[in-house]
Amino acid sequence: MNQTISVATLRRNLADVLNTISKKKDYLLITKRGNPVSAIVNLDLFEDFLALTSNKYLQSIKKARKEVKRGEVYSHKEVFGDL
Repeated sequence: MNQTISVATLRRNLADVLNTISKKKDYLLITKRGNPVSAIVNLDLFEDFLALTSNKYLQSIKKARKEVKRGEVYSHKEVFGDL
């Protein structure tokens, strides 16, 4: 995947870009007038970045992933009720 995308192209293709990034452990630099100004990062990759600087955060991620594997999750309705 190309690692950069212009703001204009991102605006036209946001749904596709988000779908691609979410399926891959990847990132995409957003450019404005040819200069990088921001990034879109896959959530797992972002968590890895955070873990590099916070052991407490890394432990909370490991705990949450174990809970999900054990099926210890809440449904949307349990969390938010009837909206």
